[in-house]
Amino acid sequence: MKNITVNGRTYNWPAQPLVVICCDGSEPEYMERAMADGLMPNLRHIIAKGENLRGLSAMPSFTNPNNMSIATGCTPDIHGICGNYLIDPATGLETMMNDPRWLTAPTIFAAFQHLGAKVCVVTAKDKLRLLLGHGLKFDGTAVCFSSEKADKATLKDNGISNALNLVGRPLPEVYSSELSEFVFAAGLELLKREKPNLMYLSTTDYVQHKFAPGSEGANRFYKMLDSYIGALDAAGCTLIIVADHGMKNKHRSDGTPDVIYLQDALDHEFGEGATRVILPITDPYVVHHGALGSFAQIYLYGAAEAKVAAFIEEQEGIDVVLSRAEAAKAYALPPERCGDLIIISGGPQHNRVIGTSASKHDLSGLDAPLRSHGGLSEQVIPFISNVKLKGVPQPLHNWDAFFVGCNCVEQ
Repeated sequence: MKNITVNGRTYNWPAQPLVVICCDGSEPEYMERAMADGLMPNLRHIIAKGENLRGLSAMPSFTNPNNMSIATGCTPDIHGICGNYLIDPATGLETMMNDPRWLTAPTIFAAFQHLGAKVCVVTAKDKLRLLLGHGLKFDGTAVCFSSEKADKATLKDNGISNALNLVGRPLPEVYSSELSEFVFAAGLELLKREKPNLMYLSTTDYVQHKFAPGSEGANRFYKMLDSYIGALDAAGCTLIIVADHGMKNKHRSDGTPDVIYLQDALDHEFGEGATRVILPITDPYVVHHGALGSFAQIYLYGAAEAKVAAFIEEQEGIDVVLSRAEAAKAYALPPERCGDLIIISGGPQHNRVIGTSASKHDLSGLDAPLRSHGGLSEQVIPFISNVKLKGVPQPLHNWDAFFVGCNCVEQ
């Protein structure tokens, strides 16, 4: 059997198409509640013949670091993507981590394609497309595009022209469940048409930010998901379902966001300009979470590290305060891309989030009580397969998805 080594791990060539779904923000309770309500019979069938496990996400529990952990099969200290947003060590400027220049490891997709595999990648948001597609050659053996810009897809840049024609659907709105549904519809058609060796389908967490498990909005989404995973299973593939992170309520009993505006607090205590708070949840799509999450990086410009750390530890709802070196070791992060301090919030109810300054967060787009992620409580993710598994890595993480699909399937 042909095999390939990528980022220090050896993968067997999959015996049949391997499809990995990253269901963004999918706290395990979502599927559990939907199954209990009788809305996911296909998932129940898949679990009966396969596995229903739990895994952990990479930290921080945000989209970019976890999608790239899944796509590379390794941790952020190896692939380099440690958030959605950071201060560029070379320039000192705040910037998004959407550009492939931040990647320090090859993807599993590019490595497999190089050895003759056919690969298909569909992501909901275009912010991930360049990262996921890095290294792919669009020569007829690879497809990589986003739902968000499916109408702009070309053979040269995506391996497919005008992907709207693939499923006969209109271009979905960015803030909609249809953005994720387009991913599934396109994936099903590509599986049938292209017969890829590897496929990766990555959704958006718009629904999970807006709706709690068991709610009408959430159950509507998971009923839709169930129809597609049933069709993918019936089409003949090894199916692995994971998430990039979970999702928790981040609000008080009255429905208002439970926020500590850390930059305001630090400015009051140490003076303006002595510290800078960076929120790695920040991306181009902040309407549904207001850039509020449970993970922050603090850069120090004159303030004493020990005094700042002690002050932050005293704040309500702060779970973790670590130095750069401590955080890099604890969470497998690239130290050169971390702040002087790493802060994780949550509190006893896991509902505390971190902001910078109250004046810098536009929460006008929140039309439901805040739900968000980034902390330790959002690390637990589902790990579901439609086949029996053996020799599964322990502890199990979402970045093991392709390894498990290639190496741990019972024959």
